Amino acid sequence: MIIRRAVVGDVAAIVGLLADDELGAQRETPGDLGRYLEAFAVIDASPHETLVVAESDGVVVGTLQLTVLPGLSQRGMVRAQVEGVRVASGQRGGGLGEALLSWAVAEARDRGCAVVQLMSDARREDAHRFYARLGFVGSHQGFKLWLDGR
Repeated sequence: MIIRRAVVGDVAAIVGLLADDELGAQRETPGDLGRYLEAFAVIDASPHETLVVAESDGVVVGTLQLTVLPGLSQRGMVRAQVEGVRVASGQRGGGLGEALLSWAVAEARDRGCAVVQLMSDARREDAHRFYARLGFVGSHQGFKLWLDGR
């Protein structure tokens, strides 16, 4: 298994991973890649964004997005935000998620980040146990204001 930067040819596989569970199936549209390709172009062009895939035997089996967030609070602390962590349903429980998060933590450290943070849907209890096992602490409560009428 290798972890590498995603390329435009990986977008369909990434969207498939994002849709590969009960929650993702409700909010993703793997049959219409237009907006995903637009988003990929923005992500790929940004020096603060890194979208990676985990590949096994030429097949994309995992993904995550790492964003570096410079800030003024806490004496100018730089944070890393992890988003869109997904592992193919047939690959879960085999250490792939841990490898992806270990990569993200090492990359964040290399980029001078002081903390790695992530959000997880409140209904993803298995994911919460997984993150806690890796040392992540549920220290804050997240809030969202949807601007698209949801």
